[in-house]
Amino acid sequence: MALKANELSVGDTHAERLVDDLKRTQIVMYAGASGDYNPVHTDEVFTTEVAGYPSVFAHGMLTMGMTGKMLTNYVGDGRLTEYGVRFTNQVFPGDTLDATATVTAVRDGIVELDVSTVNQNGAEVLKGSAKARVD
Repeated sequence: MALKANELSVGDTHAERLVDDLKRTQIVMYAGASGDYNPVHTDEVFTTEVAGYPSVFAHGMLTMGMTGKMLTNYVGDGRLTEYGVRFTNQVFPGDTLDATATVTAVRDGIVELDVSTVNQNGAEVLKGSAKARVD
């Protein structure tokens, strides 16, 4: 059932668990699907010994895509009109991610949302905003 503008109020939230225990396999599968084979996402030796990170880490766009699915689960398919984010921390294998969308405005059939995704430690890994058509 599609969201209705008259059912929404500023401050309403929708939250979902995006992934529980992100696997390296999921990161590598995303590399294949996206064509982004940057070694910091797939090569543990390069990432730790050359780049100096503690481990390989997920593509920012993988996190954005999972968060976007949460948004479309909330507002409905084909309703997003804008969606933009900043990646604020890396997402590592083993991380659990939870996303929240908070209504900041409802006007003229458009809902405006603040979006945040955090890891199991409460560290924000993605921050952004979205707009969607609502009936």
